[in-house]
Amino acid sequence: MTEKIPTVRSVAFGVWVQVGGRDETEANQGISHFLEHMIFKGTEKRNKLDIALEIESSGGLVNAMTMKELTCFYAQMLDENIGTAVEVMSDIVANSVFAEEETEKEKTVIIEEINGQEDEPGDLIFDYFFRELYPGHPLGLPILGTKETVNGFKPGDFRNLIREKYTADSIVIAAAGNVEHDALRKMVEDCFKFPAVKKKPGKDKVPAMKPLRKEWKRPISQAHIITGMRSYPYNDQRKYPFLLLNTVLGGGMSSRLFQSVREEFGYAYAIFTFNEALSDTGAWGVYIGTDKDKVEQVLELTYKEYEKVRTELLSAEELQRIKTQLKGNLMLGLESTSSRMNRLAKMEIYLNDFVTLDRVVEEIDKVTAEQVKATAEELLQPEEAVTVVFVP
Repeated sequence: MTEKIPTVRSVAFGVWVQVGGRDETEANQGISHFLEHMIFKGTEKRNKLDIALEIESSGGLVNAMTMKELTCFYAQMLDENIGTAVEVMSDIVANSVFAEEETEKEKTVIIEEINGQEDEPGDLIFDYFFRELYPGHPLGLPILGTKETVNGFKPGDFRNLIREKYTADSIVIAAAGNVEHDALRKMVEDCFKFPAVKKKPGKDKVPAMKPLRKEWKRPISQAHIITGMRSYPYNDQRKYPFLLLNTVLGGGMSSRLFQSVREEFGYAYAIFTFNEALSDTGAWGVYIGTDKDKVEQVLELTYKEYEKVRTELLSAEELQRIKTQLKGNLMLGLESTSSRMNRLAKMEIYLNDFVTLDRVVEEIDKVTAEQVKATAEELLQPEEAVTVVFVP
């Protein structure tokens, strides 16, 4: 998949594999993320320094990310050096050697990554939220895994994962920037060789959500809260009124929650909403950092804002303002080639379609105040929420 942007002089190139935390179990949680690290540790013809030097000396950068359902290996390069990116990326994805020595060293690196997350309660609480939102399901497992699972991985585990999951039907290659589609396709066909297509197992059925509230004592000075619920999958048409609802409640400094909790009452420094859309489910919530003595007041104010959007129509003025804000955020977020490459790949994976920006704008413009209210009525049920709290 390519999107040509002739006004830039760079290309973002990504290899997207439909494998992530969802494909793991309690026993091997974190293996997709560990593999993401190991991909850069050497192939049959390049050591780890060669990989970095070859990309960076060509004016580029290389990185990767592991998500709930996807893993992406990507490079950003000057357009004249895209051939280097394709050749190097194909080598590391297909020919990594997973040396024993490198595996043992990387265990220490990843354990330090886990330790770092433990020191950041504002990050760690998201793992706790997903665990309670998807109880007993792989979607509730942490992407990083645990220290125990990380210490148990062997080179053979990564080779097995590559052999079983990195097959042609699971991979999308996407690029955005000053790139010619036919020329890039030829490079990809010449360089990338994946195992034959295998029949993919279906997704594990997501269990029913159980409303709850849990608190954990931690050695911190501020309380951290997430309250949220299941939302819509990536391909759900209700996502457009939902995007407006999300913007109304937590989209920036003008949002209702920010203006109420932070500006009017001064109860929080950080408050925002978030959404993660997946193939068959989604997660939405509100994050708040507040004083330990303000937890109940903050939650009460949050649920009051829920009630307002559930029972009152947005005014014509606010509806138009939110639409303009949402469209602006969308456009600003797609000014980089990497953002466009990400969007291109996810649309192919989740929609099997390419939705133009003009079409998205049209869908946003069609949303009515009644649709936003109906979405709020359907989703925003405080008694049905999962709420997790870290307290000092």
